[in-house]
Amino acid sequence: AADAGPLTIIEATPVAVIGVCPDCGQPGKLRDHITRRLVDLPVVGFPTRLHVKVPRFRCTAASCKRKIFQESLTCADDGAKLTYRVTRWILQRLAIDRMSVSATAKALGVGWDLVNQVALDACRQLVYGDPHHLDGVRVLGVDEHVWKHTRKPGQASNLVTILVDLTPLVDGRGPARLLDMRPGRSADVLSGWLKERDPSFREQIQVVTMDGFTGYATAVEEQLPQADKVMDPFHVVHLAADKLTTCRQRLQRETTGRRGRKEDPLYKHRRTLLTRTNYLTERQKHRLEMLWATDDDYVALEVTWLLYQDMIAAYAHPKKSEGKKLMERIIHTLR
Repeated sequence: AADAGPLTIIEATPVAVIGVCPDCGQPGKLRDHITRRLVDLPVVGFPTRLHVKVPRFRCTAASCKRKIFQESLTCADDGAKLTYRVTRWILQRLAIDRMSVSATAKALGVGWDLVNQVALDACRQLVYGDPHHLDGVRVLGVDEHVWKHTRKPGQASNLVTILVDLTPLVDGRGPARLLDMRPGRSADVLSGWLKERDPSFREQIQVVTMDGFTGYATAVEEQLPQADKVMDPFHVVHLAADKLTTCRQRLQRETTGRRGRKEDPLYKHRRTLLTRTNYLTERQKHRLEMLWATDDDYVALEVTWLLYQDMIAAYAHPKKSEGKKLMERIIHTLR
């Protein structure tokens, strides 16, 4: 070992040398040696470089297209800059110790981009390298996620489509599983992902949960015609809240001829209207009662608010059978 200032350099040679051509399998003749420089685990807090003296061989088979080859190492892939154990170390620091990429890169004495790419490649291999990754998926969840909160003109969409296996959650066997993420939010994105899957995977899907985006519904209808399309409780309640807000804003314009102001009763209670009744204080309940008595035109808002609260109560009911009855009653009322 040698001390090179901020770095610790360890010189090494392979323990076992095979010297067999990777293409034709014939033994090679020693030509020379080269030094492979690999990033290894830090030693007493200092970044470490592993300098391995690797032999190079000349292939003895005249018909082989590969003339020169070098000995492969068991500690790193050919052409890699890091050893295997450094890759594991990076994942442990990021996932378990919750270190930042910058801090991890500084500890290894490498760049941010290298650590980030190694972590992404390793995670991708852990997920997609498993041949049983998509086995047993019967309930598929589809949703969008804002990947970047800023988007410059000409840049790609800041949304990504997330695909989740909800089967373990439905069966009570464990949490949901992230299956994949694809850039963009459109029917083509979801349809393209489903087309890439085997027919056996598409045939086993029984239920697809999604939001109200018509693009997802179109893709599911085309690729998974046998699956039931449902909306998860979050998006159903969110749509009901949007309708409640729309009703309040409409009444605000009809009664005042303008948008709401802080002294207007409808605008003043906009957040209270969206709060679940179980969380309302006695003072807030009294204010809502006063609001309903303010104007006869507010009856439509009161009815919408009651349906909104009934919908939340149906989803929150401890017994699914009773919650289903409550939801069926709401649907019958709306029809």
